[in-house]
Amino acid sequence: MKCDEKFTPKLGRIRSRSLRGRTFLREIQTALGRASRLRQARSGRQSKFDGSRIGRGAGIGRVVGRQDRVSALRCRHVIVKARLIRLSPSGLSGAKAHLRYLQRDGVTREGEPGALYSAEQDRTEGSSFLDRCDGDRHQFRFIVSVEDAIEYSDLKPVTRRLMLQMEQDLGTKLEWIAVDHYNTGHPHTHIVLRGKDDQGKDLIIAREYLSRGMRERAAELVTLDLGPRTDHEIQSRLRAEVEQERFTSLDRSLLRETEPDGTFRSGRDQDSFRQTLRAGRLQKLKRLGLAEEVSPGRWRLAADLESTLRRMGERGDIIKALHHELTRARIDRASSDLVVHNPGELSGPLIGRVVSRGLADELSDRHYLAIDALDGRIHHLEIGQADATEPTPEGSIVAVRPKQPAVKPTDHTIADIAAAHDGRYSAELHLKYDPSTTAAFVETQIRRLEAMRRADIGVDREADGTWVISSDHLDRALQYEQVLARKAPVEVQVLSTLKLERQAHAEGATWLDHELVAGDAMPIREAGFGQETRKALAQRRQWLLEQGLASESQGSFVYRANLLRILRERELQKVGGQLAGELGLPYTPQEPRGRIEGIYRRRVDLASGRFAVVENAREFTLVPWRPVLERNLGRQVTGVAKSDGGISWNIGRQRGPAIS
Repeated sequence: MKCDEKFTPKLGRIRSRSLRGRTFLREIQTALGRASRLRQARSGRQSKFDGSRIGRGAGIGRVVGRQDRVSALRCRHVIVKARLIRLSPSGLSGAKAHLRYLQRDGVTREGEPGALYSAEQDRTEGSSFLDRCDGDRHQFRFIVSVEDAIEYSDLKPVTRRLMLQMEQDLGTKLEWIAVDHYNTGHPHTHIVLRGKDDQGKDLIIAREYLSRGMRERAAELVTLDLGPRTDHEIQSRLRAEVEQERFTSLDRSLLRETEPDGTFRSGRDQDSFRQTLRAGRLQKLKRLGLAEEVSPGRWRLAADLESTLRRMGERGDIIKALHHELTRARIDRASSDLVVHNPGELSGPLIGRVVSRGLADELSDRHYLAIDALDGRIHHLEIGQADATEPTPEGSIVAVRPKQPAVKPTDHTIADIAAAHDGRYSAELHLKYDPSTTAAFVETQIRRLEAMRRADIGVDREADGTWVISSDHLDRALQYEQVLARKAPVEVQVLSTLKLERQAHAEGATWLDHELVAGDAMPIREAGFGQETRKALAQRRQWLLEQGLASESQGSFVYRANLLRILRERELQKVGGQLAGELGLPYTPQEPRGRIEGIYRRRVDLASGRFAVVENAREFTLVPWRPVLERNLGRQVTGVAKSDGGISWNIGRQRGPAIS
């Protein structure tokens, strides 16, 4: 071999070609796969990757979560609910609303607003915390409920110790704020944790730690403070579970020992106390229709026992909360007049007065309404997330209707245009397909597609603004509507913010006037809100007679033509004169089919409905309010009144899409 010849070494066995083109990483992956298959073959089980061990605290979560039954029985119980919240890149409006809710009135022992605190301060500002969160990808929200929280005069020390323990488990400094709530039967703590570690990177917490590790750490701290549960405490709690109409630890033990054929044999427990408890619980389940004795000592449990008992427990909690709200509002109703609707269960429209509005699920921000309806009963129903419905103050009159997911005409239009242009849609193609359409209508279609794209429903947009529409677009549109229905299962329409007793003599087109003019007899029961409505309708008829806006002939009433318009204009003139003194500008009524231009200043709630104050340099006017205006307070708006009484709005000075 000559010295000037090139020599290139090759790794691997002599004359082996198996490593050609393969990296060392690939070799490791192959070996790991071979080892995994061998381990599965030996154990006879298939392991599945679920991502639960990705992130900080995975090992700690597995270790502390493996308690033996004796330790779990003696340990104090703590419930921890955790949720990861994706923050919007455009702002922290959802996070701000959550903090406002946490600091609402009446959550302390003294009935005062909640006070935020942190690791170092007993009082801190939520605004400064949110400023530091600006730009974060996510945040964590926790609810920590200690079973024996009543034993603590102050929950701040145990919360701080828990967060300090979490810092040690996760190996990073944590930035958080919290508030303690004492307005329920179980005092609890809300914790908001920033989604950044001490290095400024995204904080990823393993699912095993969130689901088990954090709960066990909190239980360890409470057990250290109050001591292990004594035999007397354990026995007292177990006795109380026998007659409870909810899922209990006794039910869990029954299900755990159920045989493969779905039956449970009683009398096998050597402990006479536990055997007595189980026998009593089985008899209770039998009365509830969830268990039957197929033969002496052998029982068959219902297949849906756990889910049914959990629903019964939730219903019981709701009814207790309703009784509390009715007592506060001084409303006397029997338990038989309380109706609890499951999400999406409402079958028809419901009209009534709002008794209360609150959170059905504090972590997911899902709200409920308690409505005193025309049928004389109190209805409790979930209305979805807060941003899906407009504000509904207590005492306002609302109409609630079930939301039926259905494909919209807009979706059919998009599908037809895409089918004619090889699965493509754009504003230019739409105008070419239908020259008679307007730019505002086209913009409505594009907003629809953009909403579906953000929801990841299978709509793609190319760089030039063209949309790629699949052949099953209508199915995808229905899927999107179903997503919206889960977010807000009902539609809530505010009929009037004016309380019923004030509507009888109000200067304005009230909800009572709309019902009188409509002439359709509403199904009204002579009880509760229905009885109050009948009385208010009679008083309103008498007031209209006195005002010369109605006449009576042979027991029937005839109302003046354009009654609603006359009443509305009366009220707007009166309120416009009052606002003119405050604003220092003259009031000008809105012209039919005219143009409205100015700065949106505020919303006013009148007997005739909600109106927006739109002001320019020379004058101001009152126009029907829309929720989209509230997000643009203090900004320039331009609108054109339509023939149906609505307004097509443009936000900002620039010429752009209309919001109808």
